[in-house]
Amino acid sequence: QVQLVESGGGLVQAGGSLRLSCAASGRTFSTYGMGWFRQAPGKEREFVAFITWSGDITSHANSVKGRFTISRDNAKNTVYLQMNILKAEDTAVYYCAARQFAGKLTRPDDYDYWGQGTQVTVSS
Repeated sequence: QVQLVESGGGLVQAGGSLRLSCAASGRTFSTYGMGWFRQAPGKEREFVAFITWSGDITSHANSVKGRFTISRDNAKNTVYLQMNILKAEDTAVYYCAARQFAGKLTRPDDYDYWGQGTQVTVSS
């Protein structure tokens, strides 16, 4: 089992940057594929980015491609989401999620573990 805790959210102006972190407990973090999702008020949770256990394969949603970058540091049991050129439409609660030995997974139902979320608000 793994527990996930997100941090790094906040209020930022459009065009600015934030880096989200997701710290994981447990000794088997390096065996988990990790995803970032977001959910805006009144909308469904949507896929943002994914990274394999080794970090050699990543995938980003078209809406964030070229602006957001997912990465991980297995020595620190942490996955990151660097968000640049933020837009008002990026405003949402951002969640990290984990599934052991996962290939690319883009549906929320595919993941077994979730963090509590961190709020990102982009002012225009």
